[in-house]
Amino acid sequence: MFNELKNNIRTLALPIAKNIPISPNVLTVIGLGISFLAAIEFATGDLIMGAAYIMISGIFDVLDGAVARVSGMITPFGGVLDSVCDRYADAIIFAGIIYGSITGVIHQPTFLQAPLWLLCIIALIGSYMVSYTRARAEAAGSSSMNVGIAERSERMIILVLGAFSSQIMVAVALIAILTHVTLLQRIWKAKQTL
Repeated sequence: MFNELKNNIRTLALPIAKNIPISPNVLTVIGLGISFLAAIEFATGDLIMGAAYIMISGIFDVLDGAVARVSGMITPFGGVLDSVCDRYADAIIFAGIIYGSITGVIHQPTFLQAPLWLLCIIALIGSYMVSYTRARAEAAGSSSMNVGIAERSERMIILVLGAFSSQIMVAVALIAILTHVTLLQRIWKAKQTL
């Protein structure tokens, strides 16, 4: 959804990336580590710090690609590592929210009679299926599958805004819905291009 904005941010990151003496793969792993910190904060009920760590992790997610581009270190393995770390980050962040909801440190008014932990599971399934559909369609020969209203960056923005506004339940419910809409959009595009 924010493809043009994402491309502009990536372009702005290139001059900064020239001065970073760390390999892109190390930056990717550091970003994953910061996602673990976000999960810990969510698990203890600190939504603001959880959101802050997601934002910091996002900076590393931008920088790893920028460093790879400016240093000529774009590799197939780097792309695989980045995708795997993104999936781990998604899972661990939602696991932290689930833990916080089950222990009661995250306040959770009912949303359509669904508990927060269940909405997190639905959102996580949707997130994984969005990624899987893209990978599977592109492997089958489809053109770029960067389509849909809730790609990973949009999902993280929704989660950050929900945490900062103490509306984490609404944010997770929105992600749960939008990921499945995005999944359908990608299936439709795959049908058209394959």
